[in-house]
Amino acid sequence: MIKLREMIPVRESMVICSLIATRSFQFQDVFSLENEDSDDVTTLIDKKDNVFVMSNKKSKYPVLQVDLRLISDLVVIIVSAAIGGIVFSCLGQPVIVGYLLAGSLIGPGGLKFISEMVQVETVAQFGVVFLLFALGLEFSLAKLKAVGPVAVLGGLLQIVIFMFLCGILAMLCGGKLSEGVFVGSFLSMSSTAVVVKFLVERNSNNALHVQVTIGTLIFQDCAVGLLFALLPVLGGNSGLLQGIISMGKLLLVLSLYLTATSILSWSFVPRFLKLMMRLSSQTNELYQLAAVAFCLLSAWCSDKLGLSLELGSFMAGVMISTTDFAQHTLDQVEPIRNLFAALFLSSIGMLIHVQFLWNHVDILLASVILVIVVKTAVVAIVTKAFGYSLKTAFIVGISLAQIGEFAFVLLSRASNLHLVEGKMYLLLLGTTALSLVTTPLLFKLIPAVMNLGVLMHWFPSENGTQNEGKALNIEANRML
Repeated sequence: MIKLREMIPVRESMVICSLIATRSFQFQDVFSLENEDSDDVTTLIDKKDNVFVMSNKKSKYPVLQVDLRLISDLVVIIVSAAIGGIVFSCLGQPVIVGYLLAGSLIGPGGLKFISEMVQVETVAQFGVVFLLFALGLEFSLAKLKAVGPVAVLGGLLQIVIFMFLCGILAMLCGGKLSEGVFVGSFLSMSSTAVVVKFLVERNSNNALHVQVTIGTLIFQDCAVGLLFALLPVLGGNSGLLQGIISMGKLLLVLSLYLTATSILSWSFVPRFLKLMMRLSSQTNELYQLAAVAFCLLSAWCSDKLGLSLELGSFMAGVMISTTDFAQHTLDQVEPIRNLFAALFLSSIGMLIHVQFLWNHVDILLASVILVIVVKTAVVAIVTKAFGYSLKTAFIVGISLAQIGEFAFVLLSRASNLHLVEGKMYLLLLGTTALSLVTTPLLFKLIPAVMNLGVLMHWFPSENGTQNEGKALNIEANRML
C-alpha cells in the first residue's frame, strides 16, 4: 500500500500503476473498441491538491509508457553538464566544478529549468555506485605498502584528527557530536582526480612529495567505503549505549560480508570473469554488461544487509581488483562511470542555492580559507611527524588542501540519513565546490612559496630533499 506522504507529485500523463481488471477476459474484447478512448481516469488527490493518476487513460491494456518529463530533464542536465565541463576545461579548471555550476544554474536555486528533482536524483545515484565501483577496481595494496607508513598510518591519523577537532567544536557551539564527527570525516577527504591531474601535468611522479601525496590519496579513497558503513550509526537518534550496540551489530554484519567477498574473490570471481572474456571474444558487450550486473548485485546485497549501496559497489570493485581482469574491467566501465558521475555531480549542483551562497559569501570565503589553512597545517604536521623535511611536509599539505569529489557522495548519503541538513548542508556544498576551484591557484603558488621559503631559510636546500627522496625509494624497493 502506497502512503500519501511518500508519493511524489507528477503530471497527469505519467502512469504510476494500472488497475486490476474487474471482469474476466472475453475473446470478443479483442475486436471491440468500446470504452477504448474513455476519459474516465481513476485519480487520487491528497490534501495538498496533488493529483496522482492510478490508471492509463490511453488504453485499458498494458502498453509501454514513456515519461517525457524525465527524458526532458535528462536532456537538459546532460547537455548543461557537457557545456559546463567544456568551459571549465578550457579555463584550466576541474571539470567537476563545471558540472556543479551547470547543475546550480538549471536547478530550483537557479533558472529553474528542472523543478521535479526526485526522478533525476534517483537516476543520478547510479553515478555514486559506479564511482565507487571504479575506485575499488583501482585498489592496490602494493601501492599502499610502497609509500610506507605515512600513507596508511598518517592518513588514518589525519582523519581521526579532523573528526576529533570538528566533534569538539560542534559540542562547544551547541551542535550534535555526530554532526561534528561527520563534518570532520567530510573535511579530511581530498580530491584524487584534481590533484593527480596536476601532478601528472608537472611530470614529477618520482618526486618525494608526489609519492607521499598519491599514497595518502589512495588511502583516503579506500577509507571512503568504510566511512559509508559509519554513517548509519552517526545518523541514528538512539543513545550512546544503543549506538554502541548498533555499531557492534554493524561490525559483525560487515565482517561477515567482507569474509564472503574475500571467499568469492578467489573462488567465483576469477572463473566468472574468465568465462565472460571467452564469451566476449568478438565483442566486449557481454563482458561490460556482466561487470555492471555484478556491481549492482553486490550493491543490492550490501543494502539488504543493512550496510549501504556504496559499500557494496566498492567491494565489488575490490573483488575484481584481485584478479588479472581489473584493468580490462575498468576500461569497460569507465565510460559508464564518467556519464553517471557527471549526472550525479550535476544533480548535486542542483541542490546548491546560488542566492543563499551569494547572501552568505563572506561566511563561504571564510570557510574555504579556514579549510585550506587547517588542512595544510594538519597534513604538514602529520607528515613531518613521520620524519620528512618541513619542505616536503608543506608541499604535501598544500597539495591536499581541498575537499575531494567523494565528499559529495558522503554528503549525499548523510543528507538521506538526516545527519546534515539546512544551512550546514548548503554551506558544505559551496565550500567543497569553491575549494576545488582554488586548487589550481594553490598549485601555481607552490613554486613561489618554495623559493621564498628557501630564501628565508624556512626550508632546507634542494640537496637535502633529494637525499630524503633516495632514502624513500630504497625503502620502497625493499618493501616491494
